[in-house]
Parts: sequence; structure tokens; C-alpha cells
Amino acid sequence: MLTLLNLLSAVALLVWGTHIVRTGILRVYGSNLRHVIGQNMARRPLAFIAGILVTAMVQSSNATAMLVTSFVGQGLMGLTPALATMLGADVGTALMARVLTFDLSWLSPLLIFIGVMFFLSRKQTRAGQLGRVGIGLGLIILALQLIVEAAAPITHAQGVKVLFASLTGDILLDALMGAVFAMVSYSSLAAVLLTATLAGAGVIGLPVAIGLVIGANIGSGVLAFLSTSMQNAAGRQVALGSLLYKLIGLLLIIPVLSPLAHWMDSLDFSPQEVVIGFHLLYNTARCLLLLPSVGPMARLCSWLLPERPQENGRARPRHLDPTALDTPSLALANAARETLRIGDLVENMLEAMGDVLRGKQTSITQELRALSDDVEVLYSAIKLYLAQMPREDLSEQDSRRWAEIIELAINLKLASDLIERMLRKVQQQKTSQRRSFSEVGLEELAGLHAQLLANLRLGLSVFLSADPESARQLLREKRRFRAQERRLAHAHVSRLQRKIVQSIETSSLHLELIADMKRLNSLFCSSAYVVLETSDTGALEVEDMSDITHSP
Repeated sequence: MLTLLNLLSAVALLVWGTHIVRTGILRVYGSNLRHVIGQNMARRPLAFIAGILVTAMVQSSNATAMLVTSFVGQGLMGLTPALATMLGADVGTALMARVLTFDLSWLSPLLIFIGVMFFLSRKQTRAGQLGRVGIGLGLIILALQLIVEAAAPITHAQGVKVLFASLTGDILLDALMGAVFAMVSYSSLAAVLLTATLAGAGVIGLPVAIGLVIGANIGSGVLAFLSTSMQNAAGRQVALGSLLYKLIGLLLIIPVLSPLAHWMDSLDFSPQEVVIGFHLLYNTARCLLLLPSVGPMARLCSWLLPERPQENGRARPRHLDPTALDTPSLALANAARETLRIGDLVENMLEAMGDVLRGKQTSITQELRALSDDVEVLYSAIKLYLAQMPREDLSEQDSRRWAEIIELAINLKLASDLIERMLRKVQQQKTSQRRSFSEVGLEELAGLHAQLLANLRLGLSVFLSADPESARQLLREKRRFRAQERRLAHAHVSRLQRKIVQSIETSSLHLELIADMKRLNSLFCSSAYVVLETSDTGALEVEDMSDITHSP
């Protein structure tokens, strides 16, 4: 019992080590990996190589699958290159399994020692996260040693012999067992390495080990497909294609399994080396053979999992992938893209307000109410998504970006509510009281509205690009808007002195709208202060610094 517990704990340590390496690499180089995978890879060989390199870095094909499905789901990557990338990820996993079987016992204590020193002293820095990666690599090497030591006594246990004796080389049964183990351990790498260890200890024969290795690959495909269950159809199509490729590999190897096992058994290598070599050879040959078929596979997956139309026209989050939460840079990029969608909805509401002011639209339509509801849905989703990210684990830059996103989301939600109230005021004035603005007053409000719309677009651009010059331009536009607002208020009072009837009847509403537009403008321009404070503390003039305390 104690021997089995030691083996299980060693496997758990292996899985935990790969998790630490994956999260550490993604936190340090997440944005770079995102650029490598997400860039336009129309050429299949480039996508294939990218899959190999990224998987070798993060020690997990599941992590690569998470990144790729997220990019496809957001429309940043096509399905065809994504499938090529997933084939490369399978080869990358096999390569790392080969590397980890070398005698690296001397490296484990060194990596753990150095990694702990850096992680504890500089936790929030890049060096600290690289220390975390070192700890993970050291734990992986240590876990492999413990697996070898724990597996040795198992060969003499009668119950274990009976268990593995049931695996007689039936490829389908062995593949099923390998898939189950990969899913339980959440790592095909752990399943393959343990299979190689058991084969080296003589617990299982070579045909059984081959079946378990093939099944471990299928298990990783099932895991990737299950993890995309909450994504849109585009992201699930990638995982489905990867799983189908693994099942095709099983069908291709069944006819040649017996002669292949006989030939490999005759090689002058240890059983452990033969199993690892087969894993590398099988994945490489399978992926290279199937690489030309990614186009037809993409069409098949699109047919099997078609895109579903939106239900009831309600907005639903498109970019808030929960599997990306382990990668702060990727999760924050997702949240930023979703926040920009709120900006687009607010822009549509603002344009509708212009139509109401000019009399092109006399009432708040159902479509306008739906826009407000959509803003509420996306705002709530972004809040919950960001709340799931532990801020204490974020770097200083990521923590600052987290605050920028939540601040803009709040400001846009406030703007949406304010625009809806303004529309109700105008509607009440025109319908119940039968009053309308004077031609001059309407022209002034329309000009202020156009300036407000331009500032919203510029503010969203500043949030996205973080360009200091654009931020300074936005602050200049804010001051120009203030001057215009004061001038229009004074002009309205002048019309009251001249006793213009329409101006007198709509005076309260006119001044309220000007004040509301001023509040909206402050909400739209707030992103400029964050950019200038971050990029250059001396970039803000005295007048700008005084605005910070008044900006929402």
C-alpha cells in the first residue's frame, strides 16, 4: 500500500511540476507566445514549427491547445493553421518526453535551490517567475526519479501483476487504459513517462506499452476537447480536429502493430528507451503524414460543429475564455477586447441620441433598450472574469492593465446609463410637453454631440494603443470641449435675455443636456491620464494634473 502511495505521489509531483513550468512560462512570455502563435501563419510549416516550439517551452500540449483555441475563438487565427499548430504541439510533447528521460539527477537539486531563491526574493518580477519555472523543472526531474524508485517494488506485487496481466496487447483495450490514465493525471506527458518506466521495470510488455502511449495521446485530445466546452464553435472545432487526428493515428497503426512491436523488441535498446523512441517516432510520422490534410479536416470540423446564431439578439461575451485565466497577459487581452465591445455599444447609443435630438427618431426604440441591456451583460461578465484573476500573482505591469480595464468598463457602464437618462429627458420633452429646441440651440447641441462622439472614439483608441501622443491629444480635446460647453451655456443665457420662446421653454433641458455631455466627456477622456501617468510622469501639465482629481 505504501509503495502504491509513493508511486501516486510521484505522479502527482510530476503533474504539479509541469503545471508550475507551464504557468511560469506563460506569465513571463505569454504575450510573446501569443504573438508567435497568433500572427498570420498562412503557411502550414510555420504553424507546425510554432506548435513544436511553444509546446517545448510550456511542457504541455494542453497549454498550447488552450492558446490556439482561444485565438481561433476570438477570430485572431484561422482554423487551418490552428490545426497545423496542434499537430506541431503533439511532436513538441514527444520531444520533451525524450529530453526528460536523460540522466539529469544532478540538475534537479540545483534548479530547485536557485528557483526558490529567485522566486521568494523577487516574486513579482520576471526573474522571480523564471525562478518558478526552475522549481517546476527541478520537480519534474525529481518526480521521474521517484517514479522509477517506486515502480521497482511494484514488479513483485501479486495484485499489480494480475492487473497488468489483463492487458494482453489488445490495442483498443490498451489505448483505452492509456487515455483514461492521461485524463486522470491531466497530462499525456506524465502518462507516457510512467508507461516507459513500467516497461523498463518489466511490469508491462512492449505491445502493451505501445498501446498505452497511443491511448495517452488520445486522452490528451479528449481533455483538450472537454476544456473547450464553454467556448464558441470556432474554438471547439480546433480541439475536435486534434482529437480526430489522434483517432486516425490509432486506425493507421493497427495493421502494422504486430510487426512493428516485433521489430522494436529486436533493437539493442532498453525497453524504456524503446517506448520513448516509439512515442517520438509515432507522433512525428503521424503529424507529418497528416499535415497536408489540415484543409479538408478544417472543413469537416466546421461541418460537424457549425456556428450557432445568437439567441434572442442578446450580446454574449466572445473573448472571455476561462481557460486563459492561468495566463495573465492573455486573459487581460481577452478582457480588453470585450471592453472595447462595450465601447462599440455605447457609441451606437450615442449615435441614436443624435438621431433623437435631430428629430429623426421620436422615441426610445426596443433596439436602444437592447443596447443598454447588452452593455449590462458584458459589463457584468468582464467584472466576474477579472475577479477570478488573483491580483497578488500579477506583475506590476499586468496589475496596472487590470486596473485600466476595470476602470474603463465602469466608465462605459456609467456612460450607458447616463445616455439612457438623457434620451428619456428628450423624449419626455418632445412627446408629453410638445416642446422642441430652437434651431440655434439644436445646432449647438448637435455640434457638442459630434465632438463628444469623436472623443469617445479617440478615448477607446488611446486605451487600446497606450500611445502618449494620442493621450495628450485627447486631453487637448477635453479642454476644447470644456471651453465649448461654457460658450454654449453663455449663448443660451443670451437667448433667454432676448426672450426667445423656444429657448425659454427648453431652457432646463438644454442646460441639463450640456451638463450631462460634460460628464460623458470626462468619462470618455479618463483613459488619457492612465497612459500619461504610466509612460511619463512629467508628461502631464499642471492643468492636466488638476483634472485627475476631477476625472471619474
